[in-house]
Amino acid sequence: MKNKALFLPLALLLTACASDGRNVGPGEPQTQNWRSIATARDRERLREWRTAWVRALAKSRAAGHGAEISKEGMLLQPDAALPEAALPTGDYRCRTIKIGAKSEGLLDYVAYPPFDCRVTQASDGLQFVKLTGSQRPVGRLFPENDRRMIFLGTLQLGDEKGVFSYSHDRERDMAGLVERIGESRWRLVLPYPSFESLIDVIELVPSR
Repeated sequence: MKNKALFLPLALLLTACASDGRNVGPGEPQTQNWRSIATARDRERLREWRTAWVRALAKSRAAGHGAEISKEGMLLQPDAALPEAALPTGDYRCRTIKIGAKSEGLLDYVAYPPFDCRVTQASDGLQFVKLTGSQRPVGRLFPENDRRMIFLGTLQLGDEKGVFSYSHDRERDMAGLVERIGESRWRLVLPYPSFESLIDVIELVPSR
């Protein structure tokens, strides 16, 4: 596997990387400006989030998944964001829906059962990690405005015990939007992920 030297223990989560690729170690000052950290590709993905969503929904509906999309209500509506988007710390149940096949032979709509996720407060800001499942986003949450937070992270796969540092593996890098869509209900929207779909939507509901 490439970039082995950059494969970090999960306990460290992601050390943020400056725009010049320099690793910022634990205990050093961390920026809250995600634009100074995000790669050019991820800035583009975030700019094109709505285009990705509309394309994905069109493909999925054309493949016969209109009823499933409608059943999800606000979760899959692109413009459903509500004020007070800040994601509280704690444990969550996270349910992933992949919409719009990226290539022939893949499914245009896949809804997975809930997995375990966690949001924690670290010295450099909020950290998000999906704890279970075969594809696990791990990364930082940045304040953006009252209706949105920004997620920058990387993808942990299978039985891996560590994570790649952000910006050192293009296929593992992830960028998304966190929005509140209801009472104690949020979503993490990942436009143009590297694998399988045009958009991934992860529903986040606090564990009871």
